Amino acid sequence: MSVKGENRLYERVAKDLAGQIAEGRYAVGQRLPSERDLAQTYSVSRPTIREAIIALELDGLVEVRLGSGVYVKAQTPNEGQAGATDIGPFELLEARRAIEAEACAMAAKRITNEELDQLDGLVAEMQAENARDVDRSEDADKRFHMLIAASTQNSAMIAAVELLWEARERSPQTKLMGEKAHAAGVIPRIDEHAAIVSALRSRSPEDARDAMRRHLTRVLNSLLAATEVQEMEEARARIAATRDRYT
Repeated sequence: MSVKGENRLYERVAKDLAGQIAEGRYAVGQRLPSERDLAQTYSVSRPTIREAIIALELDGLVEVRLGSGVYVKAQTPNEGQAGATDIGPFELLEARRAIEAEACAMAAKRITNEELDQLDGLVAEMQAENARDVDRSEDADKRFHMLIAASTQNSAMIAAVELLWEARERSPQTKLMGEKAHAAGVIPRIDEHAAIVSALRSRSPEDARDAMRRHLTRVLNSLLAATEVQEMEEARARIAATRDRYT
């Protein structure tokens, strides 16, 4: 079951920008306002703007040029209308951080030694596959998180975590984000997963919760870095500020 589109903030921004592009407010070849300016215009966060741009990119309306900005590519979507949307990747990670951190805390008191050994095996699998096949590494990552959920022995918690991972695999926006992350060299971090297992072995709910939160916060920050446009105006402003300081 997916969340209705009208409840997605990034989708409302994407729809408005698509309308302005269709009306010629932004012509083909023209650069859109900076991420910072768009965030101020729509009174939303910069991650929300980034989710909106990804939706427009999927529809073929814009292209992202690293080091330059986001440019209008076409006035109408590839298929004549906006494509399917789903939960945005940053919203999804925020939800995962909240729910999986609590699942990890719950698991700390209930996880078995056999399950802990299985988690160690999945960490080793991630480490081996990182150098060979990132898709297989990410599959081991999914099984790692799902095993922690299962070890809570709470069917509602298991269902909640499964729902989040299903949304991750279903969302076109998250898939494109994953491609950008892979291109930027983002892969499952072995040290962070090992720290989660260590916290679970300590049987401390607080340590387990903190380890999972740190891990998913780092994942969120890595995705932000992987999709940073680095617009020319901001770069010029920094250069000008530095020049003014030393002249």
